[in-house]
Amino acid sequence: MPIIAALLVVPAEPSDPRLVAGLFWTGAVVVAVGEGLRLWAVGHIGVISRTRSDRLGPLVVSGPFSIVRNPLYIGNILLWLGLTVSARLLWLAPVVTLLLALQYRAIVAWEEHLLALRLGDDYRQYAAHVPRWIPRMGRTRRQGSARGAGESMAPRFSWRDTLFGERGTLAAIAAGYVLLWAKDRL
Repeated sequence: MPIIAALLVVPAEPSDPRLVAGLFWTGAVVVAVGEGLRLWAVGHIGVISRTRSDRLGPLVVSGPFSIVRNPLYIGNILLWLGLTVSARLLWLAPVVTLLLALQYRAIVAWEEHLLALRLGDDYRQYAAHVPRWIPRMGRTRRQGSARGAGESMAPRFSWRDTLFGERGTLAAIAAGYVLLWAKDRL
């Protein structure tokens, strides 16, 4: 992935130790927020979040999915943004955000088409009430609205299952920070 290459190859700026530490920790906080959002979402959607097929589970409208339709993708964008800040490549942050936004826009268009075809009015009602990307502040959806048939089959939140489901992302975050540390030492 070009973003990984840029983070590891492009020289970091600035080199003032106070700024280095400040940017590292600022980026780490953004990564933590992104991963926290992902953990919350995976805890509600379950293992279906890792499939690479057009297989669908139940319409999940709980947790972060009651606030925004794409919390996993938002979490991913925050992860990459945080790593970019920790890498001290601030000029690259808007580029990374734009590239990921374009990528996820295309993915979401396909997914939403599939969801509307397979889940019909249940999904359309959900989509009409829950924003795609940016939560509506001060206006929460009533519990019980936009419920899909089969929603009661949605997995129960389990930290064990959630952490197991996120093991790849957690390992990638750890590897990313190890590689950034190694880059600074070379």
